[in-house]
Amino acid sequence: MPFPVTGGSANYTGNFIPEIWSSKLIANFYDATVLAAIANTDYSGEITGFGDKVNIRTTPELTIRDYQKGMQLQVERPDKPKIVLNIDQGDYFAAVEDDVDRIQADINLMDAWTRDASEKMKIKIDAKVLTNILPSVSALNQGTAAGRISGNINLGVTGAPVQLTKTNVVDYIVDCGAVLDEANAPETDRWIIIPAWVAAMIKKSDIKDASLSGDSQTPLRNGRLGTLDRFTVYVSHNLNRVIDSSGPQSFSIMAGHKMGLTFATQMTNMESIRAESTFGSIVRGLQVYGYQVVKPEALARLYVRQ
Repeated sequence: MPFPVTGGSANYTGNFIPEIWSSKLIANFYDATVLAAIANTDYSGEITGFGDKVNIRTTPELTIRDYQKGMQLQVERPDKPKIVLNIDQGDYFAAVEDDVDRIQADINLMDAWTRDASEKMKIKIDAKVLTNILPSVSALNQGTAAGRISGNINLGVTGAPVQLTKTNVVDYIVDCGAVLDEANAPETDRWIIIPAWVAAMIKKSDIKDASLSGDSQTPLRNGRLGTLDRFTVYVSHNLNRVIDSSGPQSFSIMAGHKMGLTFATQMTNMESIRAESTFGSIVRGLQVYGYQVVKPEALARLYVRQ
């Protein structure tokens, strides 16, 4: 029989080791979030606390000039301002572990706790980042006249979102690839994030024929979309969505290359302190993070409605 608890208190069990919790939480967070897949995360190890900043060196662009034998060369001193990644946001959790539960524990719920905490942080942080980076997408990679060279690719705009169907959904994903092609984005490490209803349309489209996608199994069998036109396809419920003036709910599908966005996060505080009002320990943690669009031309936005 479990130890009796007062009304409003949870009767859970488990053990807490701060160092293990911290590492497991971040590992589970990176497994759950799309940010680890779509962004450069090389700078997470440089965070020491909330309010820190990371200086990112960028590669200067050299000028390529015509050459004639015997001419005097023009020598330049290449330089480009550094980009500052501010670690200016944070999320925390705090829970109490009762002493009786800790002593009588026959199982360890740390895995369940870390999965739950990382999933909730993923939902909050993914939604925030995927919305806040929208204004930083290059103007040439969105709207009704997208394309740095062609300027005639329609990716939708407020008031006139693209209406996706199972017939045209793959065409518009290919258009996103063309926009990135014109922006000279590398073909490897490209990604696209779509809502679940768009994923369902893709599975109903002609690409359900495995031979068209080059896969050994149709998406109708294995449920995985894999790669489309050089994009690794991710499904997320955290894309920005609004009620557009055109009527139905509209979504901002994001596409790009990992060089376009940098993201850094770290658990900077993990601690257990004695609770004052009960026999137990308060477990709390602080996760700090920051993100920055470093190459707007490496991101694209497809504005759609169902």
